[in-house]
Amino acid sequence: MEQIKNSAVTIAFIALISLILLAAATQYRQWSQLDKGVQAEKGGDVVQAMAAYEAAIHMYTPFSPLVTTAAERLWRLAEVARQRGETERALITYRSLRSSFYSANWLLQPGEEWIKKCDDRIAMIVGNSKK
Repeated sequence: MEQIKNSAVTIAFIALISLILLAAATQYRQWSQLDKGVQAEKGGDVVQAMAAYEAAIHMYTPFSPLVTTAAERLWRLAEVARQRGETERALITYRSLRSSFYSANWLLQPGEEWIKKCDDRIAMIVGNSKK
């Protein structure tokens, strides 16, 4: 019985360490993608910045401020494009942000507020372009 108890404790410990390592690796990859996006944006490469921010969101972990930052940066890129009259680029960016959260699998749908904001903005743009 003691051997079973020791084995169970060892397995639980290994599982806990594995989860911690997985979370740390995911956080690092999120940070890395966010940094790539910031650097690309500074260099004027909006497409590369979008791709990096999307990748950071795809690596969704609950309560990660990096996901929120990536979403905010994508939203800002979309807003800038919309304000400049670059309707197609704005639509692509809003849809990219929305689909990034749809593709992030978790127990609950992450980013529901971002999805709603994007849906509203897309509807506004598409509605305005039909007039």
